[in-house]
Amino acid sequence: MKKSLTLGRPLSPGSESDYNDQVHDQSIVVPSKLVTIADSFEKKEHSWFVTSQVPTDLTIQVQDITFYAHKYPLVSRCGYISQIELQPSISNLGYDLKLENFPGGSETFEIILKFCYGLPVDLNPNNAASLRCASEFLEMTEELDEGNLISKTEVFLTFVVLSSWRDSITVLKSCENLSPWAENLQIVRRCCDSIAWKASQDNSTTGETISEEHWWFDDVATLRIDHFMRIMTTARAKGLKPEIIGSCIMHYAEKWLPGMDVALEGPRAFGCGKNELQLSILSGRRQEGGVGHNKELKMIIESLVSILPPEKEAVSCKFLLQMLKMSVVYSATQVLVSELEKRVGMVLQDANVNDLLIPTYRNGDQGKLVNSSEELTMHDIDAVQRIVEYFLMHEQQQPHQHKSSKLNVSKLLDNYLAEIARDPNLSITKFHVLAEALPENARTCHDGLYRAIDTYLKTHPSLSEHDRKRLCKVMDYEKLSLDACMHAAQNDRLPLRIVIQ
Repeated sequence: MKKSLTLGRPLSPGSESDYNDQVHDQSIVVPSKLVTIADSFEKKEHSWFVTSQVPTDLTIQVQDITFYAHKYPLVSRCGYISQIELQPSISNLGYDLKLENFPGGSETFEIILKFCYGLPVDLNPNNAASLRCASEFLEMTEELDEGNLISKTEVFLTFVVLSSWRDSITVLKSCENLSPWAENLQIVRRCCDSIAWKASQDNSTTGETISEEHWWFDDVATLRIDHFMRIMTTARAKGLKPEIIGSCIMHYAEKWLPGMDVALEGPRAFGCGKNELQLSILSGRRQEGGVGHNKELKMIIESLVSILPPEKEAVSCKFLLQMLKMSVVYSATQVLVSELEKRVGMVLQDANVNDLLIPTYRNGDQGKLVNSSEELTMHDIDAVQRIVEYFLMHEQQQPHQHKSSKLNVSKLLDNYLAEIARDPNLSITKFHVLAEALPENARTCHDGLYRAIDTYLKTHPSLSEHDRKRLCKVMDYEKLSLDACMHAAQNDRLPLRIVIQ
């Protein structure tokens, strides 16, 4: 149900002496016969006119709209206007006033003008924040008039808006165009606290599964990133479970970051310069266009990573790797990239090869592939090398870690090696170093490693005998299956000595 409050305030019909005293206090003397009630407002092109029997004597410009009004109804309720020195108009028929950076713009001022004239005003969640900020700007305090607009909007925000989830979301979204007023008046903080409290209250005490707790994700995903961050941080402090916060962050990323839901599948043709993720991201960059948009996406990426719960189960390994790819593409800080690599290393056993294929970009090059002769590799092998090292470091710190995790990573790495081996620009040194990254006891079977090495030899037929021998030393032939041994015995790409063995 739509919540609104109609404010109707006719001007007090007090005695002539009361009126003269009130006007004298404002340092503006106006004969009592000029006290007017506006019949209505009329808009003509870029101007608003108060239709009244008494001619207007004040023009106020807000943005590109000019309002023709009377001084008294405004100075009696707006401390700001009563205190400033009004400039005589060119026509000498009144005064001119220009309101710079007015909160809410001309639409909000129109509502305030109606309030000052005593006409009915509809106060609702869509305009409550702008009216609160604008009334503060104009100093519409109780000292000037009882029941002035500051107090009325405060009551509405406190007792109507903050008690409702939907209204709090609506008001918070309206605050995005009211900086810094909405921040200074604590409207943003109060709305964020209310939303965070309702989200944590509804989820922390129930035993429902996460999938049943997604009802509020869509609402908070419509918010600006700084407001979203504040809600997540507050909700965490109020006891919301880290896996729910992680799920909400992933939902937000899917909405705001292009290419986050891309699934890389199937074989790839190396040398073409782009894969599916790159095409999706670069397409998004072209469609949005402009450095400003890219900076905004970079800020969103860095902000989301900064509020990720530290618990491993909070977000999926797939999500971390997707964020890592986005961080590289949009030139996020190296500290953030390193943080993501460490987090991926902690859960590397849950990754798959497609997610691990991180495209190679030159930082700060607006998404273009590097094109130096030394770094033409399709994928960022160094990043995966660091991730594997972080995984091994984490394994050492977790002595009771299940052995299956290391086995899963060995299979993952062998499949990754087989995938990148098809890149004709991959140097033997990088391939060799990554193949030797895991300790000897990590692999129980070397079939996957053999397949990767054979693929590399097939893609790089010009390798010298020395390089082929060096590469094949990585394998332990006693850990090959019978089928792999039979294949190796007939494989003319292997060095002769290896075939004899």
